[in-house]
Amino acid sequence: MIIGGAMAIFEGIASLANDSLIVVTRHYVFEFSRTGWGWVHLIVGIALVFAGCAVLSGALWGRYFGVAVAGLGAIANFLWLPYYPLWALVLIAINLFVVWALCTGMHREADADQAAARSAGSHSP
Repeated sequence: MIIGGAMAIFEGIASLANDSLIVVTRHYVFEFSRTGWGWVHLIVGIALVFAGCAVLSGALWGRYFGVAVAGLGAIANFLWLPYYPLWALVLIAINLFVVWALCTGMHREADADQAAARSAGSHSP
C-alpha cells in the first residue's frame, strides 16, 4: 500500500509539474484538467501512504481506511486510463491487490479470534 501510494504521489507530481508529459485524448467522458487529476492522485497517494503506515502499526481502523482509499485509488486510475494507460493499469492492479489483501487479513483474524474464544470456553470448569 505504501509503494502504491508513493507511485500515486509521483503520478500526481508528474501531472502537476509538466502538463506536456501527459497526452490528452479528445472527447473523453470524464474530462478533467490534468492539474485537477494531479491533485486527485497526490491526495489519494498521501492517504494511501498514511493508511499503509497505520496498517503497519497495527491499527484496525487503518485496514478499513486502507480498503476505502485503495478502492478510491482504483476508481481514480480507471478514470485516468486515457491519459496514461500503462501506469494507470499498474496502479489499478496494485490497489485491487491491496483491497484483497486487507480484506483477507481481516477475515483470517476474525476466524482466529473465534477459534481462540471457542478453545478458551472449552477449558473452563
